[in-house]
Amino acid sequence: MGGKRVQVVTMGCSKNRVDSEHLLVQLSAAGFEVIPEGDPLIGGRTDILIINTCGFILDAKEESIEAILEGVEAKEEGSVEKLYVMGCLSQRYGSDLREEIPQVDKFFGAFSIDPILSELGVKKNPLLETRRFLTTPSHYAYLKVSEGCDRKCSYCAIPGIRGPHTSVPMEKLIDEANALAESGVKELILIAQDTTYYGLDLYRGRTLSKLVTKLLDIKGIEWMRILYSYPASFPEDLLEIMAASEKMCKYMDIPLQHSADAVLSAMRRSIDGKQTRALVEKMRKAVPGIVLRTTMMVGHPGEGEAEFDDLLSFVNDYKIERLGAFAYSEEEGTWGANNLADAVPAELKQERLEELMELQANISLAYNESRIGTTERVLIDSYAADRGELVARSSKEAPDVDGEVLISAAGLDAPEKLVGSFADVKIIGADEYDLNAMLI
Repeated sequence: MGGKRVQVVTMGCSKNRVDSEHLLVQLSAAGFEVIPEGDPLIGGRTDILIINTCGFILDAKEESIEAILEGVEAKEEGSVEKLYVMGCLSQRYGSDLREEIPQVDKFFGAFSIDPILSELGVKKNPLLETRRFLTTPSHYAYLKVSEGCDRKCSYCAIPGIRGPHTSVPMEKLIDEANALAESGVKELILIAQDTTYYGLDLYRGRTLSKLVTKLLDIKGIEWMRILYSYPASFPEDLLEIMAASEKMCKYMDIPLQHSADAVLSAMRRSIDGKQTRALVEKMRKAVPGIVLRTTMMVGHPGEGEAEFDDLLSFVNDYKIERLGAFAYSEEEGTWGANNLADAVPAELKQERLEELMELQANISLAYNESRIGTTERVLIDSYAADRGELVARSSKEAPDVDGEVLISAAGLDAPEKLVGSFADVKIIGADEYDLNAMLI
């Protein structure tokens, strides 16, 4: 099928994006023309459309199904010849999907690069195993250090979908990172279902710090940050590296989920409220100025008024700079669904979610306003010509999940040429999400 046009639409997390990029590099090398993800399906022309789905929580599942149905519509009106679906949703619900959406030519699971290549008549090139066809802006990339998860969190279906934790050998990751740097990547973002677990299966110990040290030596990589870090048994030697290295962003994504003992126990998180507070305090002390990102959950079984108040107090006391939250939803096949009663009414979950996020909005606004008047180094991600603004991030913002630093491009010649470069800016304004800045 070489010479045909292929488009991959990636749903869900950055880990799915890396999977899509590994698939695309094989297809591109085999002669397929890659159509950018943002190009319209309906009214366009794509020979092969592949939807890489997410099946984590209800909202993500619904978004993936909507994407599949849009692909079906594009196929029926003649814009798409063949429609394939891969990823977590089809891994989890393949038989149901085949029955409900027969217009899809074939469904594949979450680990289906090889079967898809075979379906398309492509012989996998082993020399490209650690290469990627980037779908992010060319100056940053995600590096997936492991697959699967051994954790037993009550609410999470991922271990059942993606399987047990499996680390990528360090030499492969170094090779992949070197290739990314040679292609122009300046910011490397380490991801996994749980980055802190890296190495336990291969090297009989947590070796994320060793991996990070090696990656920091790669020429061309100027920023590196770590996402999806589990709090229980957190490798504290990582904080020493973060404090000492100019390349390491003083930024840690660590999904805490809750602060109350009863809820953390029901969640099977292997950490209690006291330990959670101690860890945050240790991070603040070890890495002055560190920016923390976390996720919290409201309405999990075991969360009464006292536990929710504990969560509010924790968020108010510790002032986590970046905090997202979602309401508990019972996921079939999880430990929680099988063993716990979903006792918090949906309306109360929503009320708690809104109260928590209102509190966080004030915290986020205060933090952003504290940066007004400071000078910061930013990486310019894009140029919004319609607004006349450069869209950038400091080391305190991760792509896709955090706010942005917006810089007026008035008076600049060819501002688009600044995309992908670093610049020094002065922060001149802020709201709860974004910052306004001027070049200096």
